[in-house]
Amino acid sequence: MRDSSLKRSLGVDLTRSLKESRVLLVGAGGIGCELLKNLVLTGFGEIHIIDLDTIDLSNLNRQFLFRHEHIKKSKALVAKEVAQKFRSDAKLEAYHANIMDAQFNVSWFESFNVVFNALDNIAARRHVNKMCLTANVPLIESGTTGFNGQVQVIQKSETECYDCTPKQTPKSFPVCTIRSSPSQPIHCIVWAKSFLLPELFGDSEDEAPELDNTEDADNANEIADLSKESLELKELRQSIGTEEAHEKIFDKVFRRDIIRLQDMKEMWKEREAPEPLDFARLQEESASLPSTISTQDQKVWTLGENFSVFRDSLNRLSHRLKQLQENNLPDQDSPILTFDKDDVDTLDFVTATANLRAAIFHVELKSKFDVKQMAGNIIPAIATTNAMTAGLCVLQSLKVFQNNLMQTKMVFLERSGARAINSDSLNPPNPDCPVCSPVVARVEIDPEVATLEHLIQDVLRMELGYGKEISIGFGSESIYDPEFTDDLTKRLFDLGIKNESFITVYDENEPERINLELVIIARNEPSSKDSKPATLQKMVEIPLKPKKPSTDDAPKLEQPEQPSTDGAPKPEQPEQPSTDDATVTGKRKREGSSDVEPSSHDAKRLASASVPDSKGIEAIILDDDANDDEGGAIMIDD
Repeated sequence: MRDSSLKRSLGVDLTRSLKESRVLLVGAGGIGCELLKNLVLTGFGEIHIIDLDTIDLSNLNRQFLFRHEHIKKSKALVAKEVAQKFRSDAKLEAYHANIMDAQFNVSWFESFNVVFNALDNIAARRHVNKMCLTANVPLIESGTTGFNGQVQVIQKSETECYDCTPKQTPKSFPVCTIRSSPSQPIHCIVWAKSFLLPELFGDSEDEAPELDNTEDADNANEIADLSKESLELKELRQSIGTEEAHEKIFDKVFRRDIIRLQDMKEMWKEREAPEPLDFARLQEESASLPSTISTQDQKVWTLGENFSVFRDSLNRLSHRLKQLQENNLPDQDSPILTFDKDDVDTLDFVTATANLRAAIFHVELKSKFDVKQMAGNIIPAIATTNAMTAGLCVLQSLKVFQNNLMQTKMVFLERSGARAINSDSLNPPNPDCPVCSPVVARVEIDPEVATLEHLIQDVLRMELGYGKEISIGFGSESIYDPEFTDDLTKRLFDLGIKNESFITVYDENEPERINLELVIIARNEPSSKDSKPATLQKMVEIPLKPKKPSTDDAPKLEQPEQPSTDGAPKPEQPEQPSTDDATVTGKRKREGSSDVEPSSHDAKRLASASVPDSKGIEAIILDDDANDDEGGAIMIDD
């Protein structure tokens, strides 16, 4: 019955293609759970799921494949087990592993028809993007932020890739702000999480990602003071577990350190100076408070309540650390406690100490619920947004399977505005993108023999025609240029270049040529007497970079006399630069990172209608190109 419905909705040919497909789903979290369900029920034949994470309590509200009994189990393995019940004949394969592991190489990516990204971090997204480009496999990239979502189809040489536009870097805060002059709740939360907690119960986290250790004068002085205070706190660690520990720690961080800051008069000319807390007064306020305060996570606690939670959580953490130390074996590292947003003890400690510090600096106090979101870098996830995004991923993938890439779209979910779903045509690749612009070639090497000199002489110069002015990069390091030849006689494997490693070749003498990226393939069998230690697997052509139109050549944008129906005049679009330049083998100049800003997308009118198909069966159409001549309707299963 299900197959019959699929054939009516999708057609016989597309249904067969999906059934014979082999797809990869990277991520089994909020979007991943919804997407796996959609893939299974839409009839995709073989689905591989990979996720490094385990299931936490906080996942259960939006990752519907998981239940309470699954906590601490692998997301990928549990997702496979539950999704298998939706369709018993679906072929599912799960990996509790990191997608960036060496085992998931280019050859492995090449075995898939489509890859779906449902990740929550930039590093992994960039890795999958690069691997799909190298393997020439279509990638359906997706993500959500609260009520907003986005779906993007990426295809090598035809659309822009994930790295064609710059991405926002994670927020960091200067040490001097965190340590001396917090002005926002997040400053106090980072102090409690990344400084106080590690100094008392873990390893010092002076290099925590939230702390910006830029060496300006203010930061350098503050880092010196930080080191001095760290020594004092380490001495206080000796008192942890005793009855007077909370008083000693309170006296240092909420009184003596604040008095030191008060003496820096210049800092407080433009804002109110901090006020140290009174231990005796707070002790008296908290004397009659119940022990259940910390369970009231939606409430902003009073100072007395924060003091009570501080004292109680400090005792709980001290007891835990003492037990770990008693059970520790002699040859093991000293046990430590680290922050976890789902760990009640550390969350209570960070909430209470952050709020006590906030009161000192006249900053707004936050509830435990808010602190959990901010300290855990959590953007509230909406289950409905995840479900809609996962559905749009499958709709876009259907166009890919129909070889109809021209009709795929960049689709946006937006809470604001008249339309919940907006879309725009996919942009062409950014010619300056350091990830997708290089030409990719594969080089076979004998790992026991091949040196850097073999690669340069036999492949780059003899086969590809490069001259002397070249340089070679591996990862973030340069391993060869005309002035650095120390590694020429070293084996590639001794330089850390393994099977399916990427190295990039730059031609400094020919700035108009595109970079060359080589994928190293290790031979399984030793080289014969006639074979070279390094050979090009297949000849490639390296084109010129597309010419950028000058400002004078760009067409003038004229404003229409009357505004368009959405209230904003729509300018004519300039023509795309020509890419019909001649191609030659060999060379290109080194390029830095792209500084091209993302283009703005004009929202398209979203119209809906109900029309019969050729068999008289009604289907719902969402026309995401109502103003375009090209069409591009999204068909939704009836």
